[in-house]
Amino acid sequence: MVDTVFNTVSSTDQAKAVTSAMVMTQLAQLNAAYSLANIQFRLISTTYTVSNAWATGSNDAGMKNALRQGTYNTLNVYFQTNLSSTGIPPGSILLGFCSLPTNVTYGYPPIEFPQADYATDGCNILAGTMPNGSVDGYNQGKTAVHEVGHWFGLLHTFQDTTCLSSDPGDYIDDTPQEGSATNGCPTGKDSCPNSTGLDPINNYMDYLTDACYTQSTPKQRIRMQQMWKKYRANL
Repeated sequence: MVDTVFNTVSSTDQAKAVTSAMVMTQLAQLNAAYSLANIQFRLISTTYTVSNAWATGSNDAGMKNALRQGTYNTLNVYFQTNLSSTGIPPGSILLGFCSLPTNVTYGYPPIEFPQADYATDGCNILAGTMPNGSVDGYNQGKTAVHEVGHWFGLLHTFQDTTCLSSDPGDYIDDTPQEGSATNGCPTGKDSCPNSTGLDPINNYMDYLTDACYTQSTPKQRIRMQQMWKKYRANL
């Protein structure tokens, strides 16, 4: 059982955007998605903070130093109503990012894998992606499912975006090699046609619309348990 803290951080004009029903439905979504990995989340605290600066992601370290609870094995999720998309490609919005366990190889771009340490460890999620949130196509709570996968040490299924057989990708044998992130929920996507299997377009660690996210693989679930025991369980 993973002790979990949901920190909701809202701007003044969206102080009531995150409801208690959204919080509980988000928790249920996480527990459903991770049940096959024998991982369950116990909500030990929910905080509600109104801060125009923190709601955008400004002074992230200051926010987390003020709000973070528990130890390194306590999952802290920060649901921010106005998470800034500065620095990502035009036309895109930043749905979230999360720290990996310490000593795990980082990926690109760096914003997705900030340096993990005790004070700033956790996941930042755009609040509109919570169940019944405001972000169309991404409001079933699956962004949190994806980002929490990083917290357990999973990388993207399209890691390194290459089809080279020598590239380790996400270090998972049962996720087909994927040369590009997925957009939406296409059928039959095969970005590495010379490699075995179609792209894992239903995998929680790809980039998809929420309706398309339905599964993790057995070896992803094993890796999460291994990472938990090695990096977090006893801290």
